[in-house]
Amino acid sequence: MAQTLMRLPVPEAAIRTAPHNIEAEQALLGALLVNNDAYYRVSDFLEPEHFSEDIHRRIYEISQQLIRAGKLATPITLKTFLGDHDLGGMTVSQYIARLAVEATTVINAEAYGRTIYDLAMRRRLITIGEDMVNVAYDAPVEASPRAQIEDAERRLYELAEAGRYEGGFQSFAEALRQAVDMAAEAYKRDRKLSGVATGLSDLDRMMGGLQSSDLIILAGRPGMGKTALATNIAYNIARAYSSERQQDGTIKRLDGGIVGFFSLEMSSEQLATRVIAEQSGVPSYKIRRGEIREDEFGRVADAAREMERIPLYIDQTGGISIAQLTARARRLKRQKGLDILVVDYLQLLSGAAKKGENRVQELTEITTGLKALAKELAVPIIALSQLSRQVEQRDDKRPQLSDLRESGSIEQDADVVIFVYREEYYLKNKEPKMGTEEYFKWQTEMEQVHGRAEVIIGKQRHGPTGTVALHFEAEITRFSNLAREDNLPERMD
Repeated sequence: MAQTLMRLPVPEAAIRTAPHNIEAEQALLGALLVNNDAYYRVSDFLEPEHFSEDIHRRIYEISQQLIRAGKLATPITLKTFLGDHDLGGMTVSQYIARLAVEATTVINAEAYGRTIYDLAMRRRLITIGEDMVNVAYDAPVEASPRAQIEDAERRLYELAEAGRYEGGFQSFAEALRQAVDMAAEAYKRDRKLSGVATGLSDLDRMMGGLQSSDLIILAGRPGMGKTALATNIAYNIARAYSSERQQDGTIKRLDGGIVGFFSLEMSSEQLATRVIAEQSGVPSYKIRRGEIREDEFGRVADAAREMERIPLYIDQTGGISIAQLTARARRLKRQKGLDILVVDYLQLLSGAAKKGENRVQELTEITTGLKALAKELAVPIIALSQLSRQVEQRDDKRPQLSDLRESGSIEQDADVVIFVYREEYYLKNKEPKMGTEEYFKWQTEMEQVHGRAEVIIGKQRHGPTGTVALHFEAEITRFSNLAREDNLPERMD
């Protein structure tokens, strides 16, 4: 085909030609004009702008419009829409007729389409690179280099997203195979979990671990320990991480996981101090003040040494947008790997902030974006969320789904909603006068709830709802499994 068809003219001034393949474009268009079924082999990923030649873009665009309208796209039906052009001594009518006459088989249409698509992606990469250089040379004084970097990253990730033509329907047999493989992997693991283990056994039993692609909302009122629970889970997962290299060179996770933690409220130093306190058993206020004994310092040093080797990565940038968070999560996945993402917390993220958009609409964009990111990266995302003050107006202050602030989109997009509740927190503030009958009753109630926390699973798409009791050490903000009678060693009489 390339020998017979006349090559289209190339500008003489071009020193280096952008990557393209005229022959592949001609072969695909010829196959399409002979058999319109060729269009359906490329229509889900190939668009007119992916062709390098203007005449090819026009031919494909008009063919696309005709086929979608239920009409035939042939040299005869196309000629009236294309107008007159001089194509190296050929008219448009002669050119499209020659394309059809010398067409190759429709079987190769998808392969040609992917070649055209990949070359278009490379041309766009070149454009982004050239724009980066030009902007860097001519940037105004007030322009920040960081803003240019963010813009370049955004464009590159948009290109990466657009540059995926896999997907579409798969056979149910393939879906079944994946489900059976997941069950087999869970069976082989010690804890028999299909997801990533949190290190809190009762919670893991109820959820089967944290499931890939799930958006998990962890909500609670201030003082309940949301961040503490999130850091506990993040640390447990990172500490348990183990992997092995496969024959094809890929890394397979065996246990635990690589954790990304967006700390939008606390600095990375504050977060690290919290985790050191949790692991060493030395309260964080003592660490900050330097009020620690020699043996406590040894425990802190040991905890810090262990933390150095674990794959836990913290981004402490405050006030970032969902678009920036998405870009940074993708970068971490590409550079270091990623098995779970934590966002502390949801209400500190911003959306695109379109004019006239209220906070509920903005939050809808954020939760939809997080759910899409969880699916795209195939990792669970734990997003912390505040609860509205209406909880405080009730006698029973256990949270409900309706207590989620701007709750519509959060409840809808979440696969799992977990609430943290500590009765001790509320009871402590109701201490009556010492020595009274009410005081002794209060004291008895305090003893019953001391060190206990409830994790309430209010929603779970693929499992039961209910309450899990955990032990909570307030001084070091550590959640752990609650010692139960059936878990204790057998007593000796």
